[in-house]
This record gives sequence, structure tokens and C-alpha cells, in this order.
Amino acid sequence: MDAIAKSFSIFGFENFIITGLPNPRERFEKVVLLKKWPIGWFDIYAKEDYVRADPVIRLCRNTVQPFEWSEAPYNREKEPRAAEVMHRARDFRMTDGFCLPIHGVSGYEACFSMSGVDLDLSPQAKPALHLMSMYAFERVRQILDPLPCRRVDLLTPRERETLAWAAAGKSAADTGDILGITERTVTAHIVSACQKLDATNKTQAVARALQYKLIQF
Repeated sequence: MDAIAKSFSIFGFENFIITGLPNPRERFEKVVLLKKWPIGWFDIYAKEDYVRADPVIRLCRNTVQPFEWSEAPYNREKEPRAAEVMHRARDFRMTDGFCLPIHGVSGYEACFSMSGVDLDLSPQAKPALHLMSMYAFERVRQILDPLPCRRVDLLTPRERETLAWAAAGKSAADTGDILGITERTVTAHIVSACQKLDATNKTQAVARALQYKLIQF
């Protein structure tokens, strides 16, 4: 937890939570994987069952893209509970935030949500936050629910190369130029790697490949 907190504090984040998204019969506190939230706020959030009204949680269920809290829509007049959640969070220095939705191929839903007062959410910071969040989620999941050891030969050399360049921020076209293959071939290797790693997108595949030490960055 300390390592995660220290890494994200560089961008101004003071609090974070990694949690599953509860179904209608589940309590929020039962699906939390890891949290660094103000004690008072967690107690209030759980007691009031704010997870059912939180616009950030609602958007998590409807997108796979990371987003700022300010991008989670709600109507202040028609949704007073949603407004109440966002307003009361500010009392605990949870003014702005950034959230990464997690959608597993089996239907599992989760999120990594972080917040603070003075955040760096610049276009340059967001890709780094996206990758860091996915890596942190995979690490926490591995600790809480260890997966079988992955063999190095799970991925082909080309699949490892394309993921390594993706981790370095290169597009498929850039990677194609570097490796001397077509952009279409690069994309095919990444798609194949995603399937082998049970990943829903390239970023998640990169995070898992890093976690399993199949590539280095």
C-alpha cells in the first residue's frame, strides 16, 4: 500500500481505493480490495450505501476508458444523492479524482479510483496514470488471489517485443517501423498476446506482462 501511495502522490493524489463494483445484493465494504481513504469517509460511504448513487461508480460500469471525476455526469436537481456524494467527499479533501474502470472477460467489474486537491491530470500524465493504475491493480489481485506461475514461453518473442514497445509508449505504426514489420502485423501480435494473457485491451496486457516478468520496462 505504501508503494502505491508514494507512486501516485507524485501526481498529487492523497487517497485511493481499489474495489470491485457490488451487485445489488452485495455490500460495498465486502468487495473492497485495498484502500487508503480517510477513516471517517469510508464509514460514511459504507453506512449511507453511497455506492448506489455515486456518479463515478455509475460511469465505471459504462466505460472501459479512464476518466476524471468531473467527467462523471449527474443532474444536481434530479439526483440529490449523487450531488450529496460528491459534495461530502470534498469535506475529506477528495475534491478531484481520476478513475480506471476494470472489466474482466468473465463479467467482473472493478475500479481503481484516486483523489486529491491539487492534481496533475495533464495529457502527459494521464497515460502514465493509466498504466500505473493497471499495474497496481494486477499486483493487488495477484497478492490477494495468486495466479499460477506464468512460463516465459507463454508469449512468442514477437508478442513480447510488441508489448515492450507498447509499454514504452510506441504506437503500432511506430513499433512496425522499429521492428521492420507492418502495423497490421503488430496489431495481430498484440491481439494474440491479449488473448493469451486474458486481457481486455493492450494496456491491461502490458500490465500483466510486466507483472509476470514476461517483458521489462
